Amino acid sequence: MSGMALNIQRSRQRRDGIGSSSSASKFLRQDWQALREHCLQTGSLFQDPAFPAAPSSLGFKELAPGSYKTRDVMWRRPREIHSNPQFFIEGATRTDICQGALGDCWLLAAIASLTLNKDILHRVVPSDQSFGPGYAGIFHFQFWQFGEWVDVVIDDRLPTKDDELLFVHSAENNEFWSALLEKAYAKLNGCYEALSGGSTTEGFEDFTGGVAEWYELKDAPANLFQIIQKAVQRGSLMGCSIDITSAAETEAVTRQKLVKGHAYSLTGAEQVGRESEREPSRRRGRVPNEYKGVSNVHLPKSYFQTHGSRVRSESFINLREVSTRFKLPPGEYLIVPSTFEPQKNGDFALRVFTENRSQTEPLDVDEIKATFDEEVTALGRNFEDFDWGLIFQVENYFSLIQGQEISAFGLQRILNKVVSSRSDIKTDGFGLETCRNMVNLMDKDGNGQLGLVEFKTLWDKIQKFLKIYKKNDLDQSGTMSSTEMRAAVEEAGFHLNNQLSQIIVSRYSDLDNLTLDFDNFVSCLIRLEAIFKMFYSLPKDEDGVIELNVNQWLSLVMG
Repeated sequence: MSGMALNIQRSRQRRDGIGSSSSASKFLRQDWQALREHCLQTGSLFQDPAFPAAPSSLGFKELAPGSYKTRDVMWRRPREIHSNPQFFIEGATRTDICQGALGDCWLLAAIASLTLNKDILHRVVPSDQSFGPGYAGIFHFQFWQFGEWVDVVIDDRLPTKDDELLFVHSAENNEFWSALLEKAYAKLNGCYEALSGGSTTEGFEDFTGGVAEWYELKDAPANLFQIIQKAVQRGSLMGCSIDITSAAETEAVTRQKLVKGHAYSLTGAEQVGRESEREPSRRRGRVPNEYKGVSNVHLPKSYFQTHGSRVRSESFINLREVSTRFKLPPGEYLIVPSTFEPQKNGDFALRVFTENRSQTEPLDVDEIKATFDEEVTALGRNFEDFDWGLIFQVENYFSLIQGQEISAFGLQRILNKVVSSRSDIKTDGFGLETCRNMVNLMDKDGNGQLGLVEFKTLWDKIQKFLKIYKKNDLDQSGTMSSTEMRAAVEEAGFHLNNQLSQIIVSRYSDLDNLTLDFDNFVSCLIRLEAIFKMFYSLPKDEDGVIELNVNQWLSLVMG
């Protein structure tokens, strides 16, 4: 499911509380309780079809099917590994997390920190599961993913080699909670190898739903130690690592007996020296006076051309998340997210953690409206003013039917014959419903057909839409992205808010990649123009509100 449609689905789920900390959504729609009950009733052990005990679940490169690292790998349940398997042995401790043949030390550091906070631990690792009564070979874990909690179900078949667990394991060879947690996280990310290389902050984020931030010591603020102390006092999860500058430094040990390229959990902070402190500089101006207190406004491109950023994230890199800490005076600020590469579409989660209470709301257009070109001049133009070369096929068609008017079927044949000859735009052809909407919009005498003058007015309109389409197709792909679409719709005279923009993108775009071809672009604009003209033609009260009875409403929507 594409991002725009997924957002609509998620908004409905959130209204029902699904995805909250108390009601995690079901990853891949797998219900742990129902699956477990089924296994108990049938006397079988769960086998997960969504993450099978197969080479494909291991990896795609070094752990790809057939690679030497995956040879002789056997998937075994804990009861096949040890005669007395336990989920926890005397609770969860940092010694329960030992690294295996996978470069996921960043994840291990996050799991180790997780054991220091029992409340967070049992949020991720539900305690209502064991190898005792009620065991059915099925377990579940919960993670935070881009704004919602998800419940991930797995079976307990674990990859082993030479009779030992291949990846994360406990120092106690019959304790399995950490190995099962790693498997659930691997399933969430697609495979085990997807966990090789990553950021500890991502693990912290997925275990807590909290806001993560990271610092490089060479560029750290002067008050970093105070930041760390406050984080310790608040029970925050923390980690650290030493970057390598070359492959030769991999696994190198420093004078402090720390291994380069590895991640560590940070469990405390003690001051052993004193350094001068200085206040951060990131205090600047705020939102200009004309925008203060204004919530419904869509800032145009010209605003950003004349207003520089006050503060910005220090690292503009292609990570899953970028975070920065600012100290700003009270006021109103505009936050603008962006993709790493220009002209790209992507879902994003914007989260702000403030020491003092704050409020946020999205900016949007201040008024939904439409402006139309004057059509009187088009209808009054002499026929010789038209570009006959572009519509010669239409003239031939009119002569074939001896000057008769054309229906939606005839219009469909004409338009598809014309656009099929163009290589600079992509189109699947105009559908009959779109052509019906065109006829309804342009039919002045109400007979459900278009005469020559009406068609030529429509042709002018389509030519205008074509120019707008090509102008806003910035990457010249022949299609239009949802970002390009919004700019094009506005240039065509329609000023919409975010909600309406999302609706038209989800309805008229290819939901696999959120792109629109030319016929869908025209369909959208024709539909918008018809709806706006309907609304403007109806009587309204002093507040601009219309009131319709059932008959009027049905006549309107069926017309």
